[in-house]
Amino acid sequence: MNPYSFPPLFYFILLTAAVFGCATPRVEVLPSVPPRMEAKIFQDFVAVVVQEGDTINSLAGKYMKDPSLAFLITEFNEIDELRAGQELIIPLTFFEKGGLSPRGYQTVPVLSYHNFSLAGANKSTVTQQVFEEQMGLLRKKGFHVITIDQLFDFLDFSRQIPKKSVVITIDDGWRSAFDIALPILKKYGYPATLFVYTDLIVGSEKTLSWDLVQEMARQGIDIQCHSKTHRNLTLMGKRESFKEYVESVERELSECAQIIKKRLNKDVKYFAYPYGDTNLLVTHLLKKQGYRGAFTVKRGSNPFFLNPYEIQRSMIYGDFSLDQFEKNLSLFSDEALR
Repeated sequence: MNPYSFPPLFYFILLTAAVFGCATPRVEVLPSVPPRMEAKIFQDFVAVVVQEGDTINSLAGKYMKDPSLAFLITEFNEIDELRAGQELIIPLTFFEKGGLSPRGYQTVPVLSYHNFSLAGANKSTVTQQVFEEQMGLLRKKGFHVITIDQLFDFLDFSRQIPKKSVVITIDDGWRSAFDIALPILKKYGYPATLFVYTDLIVGSEKTLSWDLVQEMARQGIDIQCHSKTHRNLTLMGKRESFKEYVESVERELSECAQIIKKRLNKDVKYFAYPYGDTNLLVTHLLKKQGYRGAFTVKRGSNPFFLNPYEIQRSMIYGDFSLDQFEKNLSLFSDEALR
């Protein structure tokens, strides 16, 4: 059988793709060429002709063995849909790690919520209707909600993520996270992280119980630490010696992790600072205790080169309009790297 013949321009595209992908980690490739010769497999990419019935997800599953990497196909080829007979490049490497491009660099917004209500909003409480509208806007605008692990793989320069990536976090441990936020997150299939301060998890009318936290974890919510008592870790008590202050901070970090381990059989890796405040001592103690990173509430999006213990989050206030919400979704900076 003769090889499939591609136009000269197609081979030029293949050559360009090989140059860009030569130094990145490999994604495992299926060992055989499909019998209809609709594809040619090269070292760092696959050149395909789209067949009837192909989808972007099915091609990612076939050649990259992971449908969740379909965004690599759409972003490399700058397409939104397929048509039969279309010539396509399937990259087998991460071709834009760190979101770096000749135009600038990617930034990832992290959203911070606290409480939810059926009606009635304030600075820290978002109504059910508004939260639904915000999650719907993310879907309408084509955002990919990613996990904190995926965010940190991006920050470590070890993984490419979709250009329109966003992270959702919820702080404290209020009952409304289960009653209101969880069903909406499940409706859209969005992952999220719940940062709990463990002294709050008492199962009252307004707070989560450990049974509910366990149920949220079973339904895919990532549970991480927000301290034990929610004290400001940067401020010494009036009658605290420096030694007592350091020991207290160490307990806030360690006991939260120990309680979550006991209750959920889960090792935590991430921390959200109470009030968003940190200092060099707190950061040192987090590293000492094995935390991979930590989150502030400094408003702004996150490039790959940001300090992983000072990840920025944008608090979403209950009185935000959709336009104000969308202004917290910055995805790119064309500022020169110096």
